[in-house]
Parts: sequence; C-alpha cells; structure tokens
Amino acid sequence: MQATHSGPAEPEYDAVAIRFLEALWGEGYLSPGGPDEVRRVVEGVDFSGRTVLDIGCGSGGVTLFLAREYPLSAITGFDVEQPVVDAANRRAAREGLEGRVRFLRGDPGPLPFADSSFDIVFSKDALIHVGDKEALFAEIFRLLKPGGLFCASDWLTSHDGEPSPDMKAYLAAEGLSFGMASAERYERAMRSAGFTDIRTVNRNPWYREVARGELERLSGPERERISAASSRDYVDKNIRTWTAMQKVLDSGEHCPTHLRATKPAL
Repeated sequence: MQATHSGPAEPEYDAVAIRFLEALWGEGYLSPGGPDEVRRVVEGVDFSGRTVLDIGCGSGGVTLFLAREYPLSAITGFDVEQPVVDAANRRAAREGLEGRVRFLRGDPGPLPFADSSFDIVFSKDALIHVGDKEALFAEIFRLLKPGGLFCASDWLTSHDGEPSPDMKAYLAAEGLSFGMASAERYERAMRSAGFTDIRTVNRNPWYREVARGELERLSGPERERISAASSRDYVDKNIRTWTAMQKVLDSGEHCPTHLRATKPAL
C-alpha cells in the first residue's frame, strides 16, 4: 500500500512501518500475498524483452521479484517516499540486479518519464493513495507505448457513496492517504483515458480469509517476533486496524481487485 501521487510531506511508510509490514508479509513486500499473488496479477502477461514501470514500488520486493522471475529487459520502480526507495536500492545492490532494475523517488504529480516510455505499467496495491483516478489513468496511458499493457492490483471499495460507519472506522484506524473508489469508477477512468480490453477481478473472497489469518498471527503465535521487528505498541495499533479492516472485508465493502487494460496499438 505504498504512497504514490499524494500524501503528506512526512513519509507514511517510515522505517518502523517497513519493518512491521515486511515481518508480516515478507522481505520487500508492503502489501499482502507475496510472490504467489504477484504471479496471479501478471498471469498470462508476456514480459519477453519488455520495459516495465512499477508505480508505488515500496521497498522493492515486488519489482525485484519481477526482474528475477520474468524475461523483461528492464524495470523501473517509482515511489514518492525516500525511506522505501532507499530500502529498495539497498536490496537491489545486495541481489546484484542494478543492471536491470532501477529505483527512483519523485514528487507527487505527473511522473518524470517521457511519453510512450514503457511496454508494461504495473502496480501492486499502491494506486489507492491517488484520489484522482481520472488523472492517474491518463498519466499511465501517456507512459505506455501503443499496444502496451496496464496490469495491477489495488484496494477498492464496493461503491462510491458515503462510506459505512465500519469503513469510516477502518480508514481512521489506517490513518493513511487512502483514496478508495469502486471498480466502476476505475473502469470509467480507464475508458476515459483511452484504454480498451478493461478487466477487473474482485479478490475480496481471497483476502478476507488471508486477513483473518494475519490478525490471528498478530494476536497470537507471531506477536513477539513481529513486535521485535517493529514495537509492541505498533503491533497493538495494527491489531486494532486489522480488526476494523476485517469488518469491511466480511461485509464486502473493501474489495482488493486485479486490474488490466490495454493501450490500443497505432
């Protein structure tokens, strides 16, 4: 859930947050599911010789996994938060992947790349931090080469009306710059930008069970290990957050979703 285009000047994902999330989700991962979920997001995508942009790369685990796992020519990870980009660069150096992978930090707003720079634009649970979905998808469309592919997962909501009391409580517990929207709004924004072959897949049934297991881990057998990586107070705060999140997952209002769309060829 890395910050991308919006948010306060102070990082939302500081060193403690990074250590906590990696202790819960795996080294380099700031969103759930690990490599298996990344494989599901990109299932069937042809990476051969392709240039890839990972928007909201966080601490780099997903970007580096894609570089190791698929025959892409180069991948760029982008984030607005310096602590996560620093962590990603350290990880890339340790793995000896600097030749195919680079990580950049930039300010919120238009991304610092030329038109038609990438064959594939990818993102893992980061676009939630961008409230203006129309501007976001216009920018992604600009960055893709004709015939290019947008492929992502993100945290959506089931509707664009007033959030339920449970959703308001969850968002307050998170305390992050979330700009949640429905699949219908994402689809409209992608269509308005010019995308075709738009597909969305609701992953709520998967994550509501995964999140239940995460809450059990935080509250039980892994509490001490994860507290040692962050702090006991931080774990206690996130137990409250996960408890609030479970309610909106169980109600179906919180909808982790896979997204895919194509920029038409010339």
